[in-house]
Amino acid sequence: MQKYRVLGKKGEGTFSEVLKCQNEKTSEQFACKRMKQTFKSIEQVNNLREIQCMRRLSPHANIVDLKEVIFDKKTGTLALIIELMTQNLYELIRGRKNYLPEKKCQLYIYQTLKALEHMHKNGIFHRDIKPENILINTKDDVVKLADFGSCRSVYSKQPYTEYISTRWYRAPECLLTDGHYTYKMDVWSIGCVFAEILSLSPLFPGQNELDQIHKIHKVLGTECVNDFLAKLKKEKTQSKHMDFNFKQQAGTGIAALVPPASEQAIDLITKQCTYNPDDRPSAKVILRHPYFKALRDDDKRKARMERAQQQAGASNYTDTSDKRAVKEGISLPVSINKQQAGFLTTTLNPLLGKAGGPAAVELNKKHTLPKIPIAHQAAMQNNSIAHKIPNTKKFSALPNINDDDKAKQQAPHQATKQLGYAQYTLPSLNRLRHGHPS
Repeated sequence: MQKYRVLGKKGEGTFSEVLKCQNEKTSEQFACKRMKQTFKSIEQVNNLREIQCMRRLSPHANIVDLKEVIFDKKTGTLALIIELMTQNLYELIRGRKNYLPEKKCQLYIYQTLKALEHMHKNGIFHRDIKPENILINTKDDVVKLADFGSCRSVYSKQPYTEYISTRWYRAPECLLTDGHYTYKMDVWSIGCVFAEILSLSPLFPGQNELDQIHKIHKVLGTECVNDFLAKLKKEKTQSKHMDFNFKQQAGTGIAALVPPASEQAIDLITKQCTYNPDDRPSAKVILRHPYFKALRDDDKRKARMERAQQQAGASNYTDTSDKRAVKEGISLPVSINKQQAGFLTTTLNPLLGKAGGPAAVELNKKHTLPKIPIAHQAAMQNNSIAHKIPNTKKFSALPNINDDDKAKQQAPHQATKQLGYAQYTLPSLNRLRHGHPS
């Protein structure tokens, strides 16, 4: 931590404290999450779920970026250097007397759902989504999901930890079973967060486990409960600590608790807070809701503009392979852009050399493609050469988030660097788009 100067404390939790720090050389500011637990080895640090999760999910526009991991072997202390955000959603609504504009709330939840959909697609669920773990830069209204200390693989074996997630955002299946729940619990939690930032009050503020489920029944009613309870009893997954003799009642409905919300917003929250997880839609389905149409259209426009800019840049880099290359059966892309040119020169040299190909790949001033043996040209067509060339150790499998994780996802191996006392860093953590098997 010598290269960082602590500016102050931002918050503290059960397992860590968050500090605001500044890089002494660049003056750039970051958040430093310093763990209270001590660690004995690099292996123990690398097996930490939070680090594995952030490595696997990076990069994504709506997931907080892990800049560096610092481990002091002498003291066993571990610190995560993370990008600094302005505040979290709880701080944004705390003490407010006037409702936030619904358009802003809509934008915040849309971005959070995009982060969640990315997590679930990569085989991870968060398990502790709440306003405090959703960070925002108020200057540009960019939202990022944070705090992955409770994350778990969707492929790991049940039952999970029972008392996970903050109580107010805990789904019914987490309350009524002994750890038999799925990634759908995250969707419920985001529904609760959406209702809270719209109304400035928590949707289900239970004082204990039993009161929490009663609060849910008071709003949603018990008509939807019976079938779900029958399923739990059949599967023998019901909690041994919960009284299931619930009083039958009609619910007040979500609309009564979220007065400023539009009909579409209430419909969205209702779908997210579906009692039975089997009937609850996924984050991917929720993102297709008509409520988000304008935001989806905006994303499409931005994507078209980015593609147009990339194509305009690529027109300056053309292939000038000679006739002899064609006769030899080498089929190469017509053009490459500047980013691909950089990838070829920095990444392919050692890989092709080890694989028995040319010792080096050189680009002339016009950035033309080199002549590469036909044995390697097929892999180039998808810009994913590295993992297709045999006998290379450039990439390795990411360790599973859990021992029983069945996910077979790959990610670039992150090299560690030793600086004086055992300090290990992860530079940028941005994956090579032209070499990553995903």
